[in-house]
Amino acid sequence: MKKIITSTQAPAPIGPYNQAVLANGTLYISGQIALNPETGELMDSTIQEETEWVMKHLGSILVEAGMDYSNLVKCSIFIKDMGQFAQINEVYAKYFKSDPPARETVEVACLPKNVNVEISGIAVK
Repeated sequence: MKKIITSTQAPAPIGPYNQAVLANGTLYISGQIALNPETGELMDSTIQEETEWVMKHLGSILVEAGMDYSNLVKCSIFIKDMGQFAQINEVYAKYFKSDPPARETVEVACLPKNVNVEISGIAVK
């Protein structure tokens, strides 16, 4: 059985997908970008700000599913410039007190809305 998870604290999907799907105790979170959910405006004055917004969106979706960052077992990070890896990693690391999830970081040519970073995740209860 699957359940659709939606948070008003994260931006609405910009295509035919859901923010997250919970199936058999596993939460699959779609890629999040730094859109202000209230205004639809990109929050990308710095890569650190952009990453903070992305991580907060992941967190709000986790909360809607009755979870938190400690439930994440896998994240995928897509970035436009590997030269920004250290700044993204610095912000990302703040969200994990111990035992961070498995992860890959991939440089890509382009992301939705031409953002610099997008992060998706898988969490389990």
